[in-house]
Amino acid sequence: MNNMEHFSFLERFGSIPGLERVEALLSDWGDPQGEMKAVLVGGTNGKGSVTAMLSSILQAQGFRTGSYYSPHLLRFSERLSVDGKGMGPGEIEGYERRVREWVDSGHAITYFEAVTAMAYDWFAKEGAEFAVMEVGMGGRLDATNVAEEALSIVTNVSIEHSRWLGDTVDKIAFEKAGIMKSGPAVTGAGNGLEVIRREARKRGVPLSAYGEDFECFPLSVNPGGCVFGYSGKGSYESLSTKLVGAHQVANAGLAVCGAELLGCPEDAIRKGLAGARIRGRMEVLRTKPLVVADVAHNPAAVEALVEAVRLFGKKDATVVFGCMKDKDWKRMLGLLSGVAQRFILTKPKTERAEEPDVLAEEAAKYCAAEAAESPAEAMRLALSKTPKDGMVVATGTFYMMEEVYEAVPQE
Repeated sequence: MNNMEHFSFLERFGSIPGLERVEALLSDWGDPQGEMKAVLVGGTNGKGSVTAMLSSILQAQGFRTGSYYSPHLLRFSERLSVDGKGMGPGEIEGYERRVREWVDSGHAITYFEAVTAMAYDWFAKEGAEFAVMEVGMGGRLDATNVAEEALSIVTNVSIEHSRWLGDTVDKIAFEKAGIMKSGPAVTGAGNGLEVIRREARKRGVPLSAYGEDFECFPLSVNPGGCVFGYSGKGSYESLSTKLVGAHQVANAGLAVCGAELLGCPEDAIRKGLAGARIRGRMEVLRTKPLVVADVAHNPAAVEALVEAVRLFGKKDATVVFGCMKDKDWKRMLGLLSGVAQRFILTKPKTERAEEPDVLAEEAAKYCAAEAAESPAEAMRLALSKTPKDGMVVATGTFYMMEEVYEAVPQE
C-alpha cells in the first residue's frame, strides 16, 4: 500500500509547521488528547525503537497503552495501536470521512496533522491510559505536541530537515526541545545538549541526561540482540532486548529511564524490554543469503547500521540503497562503503527520491555499483549476485521497504 493511500486527499496541503490546524480539529472532536497521559518521543534517530520499548514496558505494567509511529513501513494500520492491536479498516475509513467533511467545510489540515488527531481520538475511545507518541518532525510545532505531556524524551540531535528546523545543531535542538513543556524529560543527546538543558531550565522541567543521570553498560551485543546493565534511579543487571545493534542499548536506556519516571518497577521494565518489537530495524527477512532491512535514512542512523552489520561477520555484502534528494546521501554511501562489496541503487515511488543513476555514479567511487528501476528489481539483482553465505542490506528510506519486503522470497 502506498504511504499516502489513506487520507491522500490531504496531499495538496503539503507540510506546514504550526499547531493551529490540528488544535482546531481536536477541539471540534472534544479535545481527546487530554483524556490520557501523553509521552512525546522526539529526536533525530531511535524514536520508533524507544516508542516500541516504552510502550511494551507500560503494557507489561498493566497500563492500556496507545502507540503512534510515523511513517509506517508496509501498511497504514502500523501507525497506531492499542496494546499492540491496530485500528481496523472500517475505523480508518470512518475517520477519513470525518476529516473530509472537516476539509469540505472550509478547513485546511495536513496529512500528518489529521492522522495524529485520529490517533489521539481513537486512543481516547479505546480507553488508553497512556499514549506514547513518536514525534514526526522537530517537536515545537509538530502535531503530536498538542498534548500536555506526562513525559518527554529527546533521543538525540543531528542535522536533518534543515528547511524547516534550521541549519545548525543548536537550532534543531531548540525545535526538538519544544516538546518539553511541563512533565519530566529524558535525553540521550550529546550534540545540542546545552540547548536542551537551557530550554528545560526555562520551563522548570526536570531533565535526566544519558551518561550523567543514568547510563547503560553493554554486556553482550550480537545478531540476536543486546544484554546490558542499567544504572539510574534503580540499578538492574542483565536487561535484554531483541533489537539488534549497540545503538539499541542507548535507546533502551532512554526507555528505562522514562519508565522509571512513570513509576514502572523492575519486573515490568525487564519483561517489557524483552518483548519489544519494531519492524525495519536490522530486521532479518531471510538467512541464505542473509537479508536484513533497516530504515536508516540519515548519516547518524547509517553509522549505527554499519556497526550492527559488522556483528554478523559476513565477508560479502550487497547494499541495496535508495534515498530522498534532500538527505546527505553522499555521506551515507561513503559510510556504507565500509561494509559493501557492491551497491545496487534504486528509487522508491515518490517524487522526493533521488535518481538511481545519480546515486550509482557516486557509489561507483567505492566499489561495483549499478542502478535498478525499482526496489523490487534491486532486490532480485542483489539476491542473484550475493553468495549464499553472504548478506544483503536494504536501507536508505522507509519508502522503499514495501517493495523490498515483497521481493524477498520465503525460505
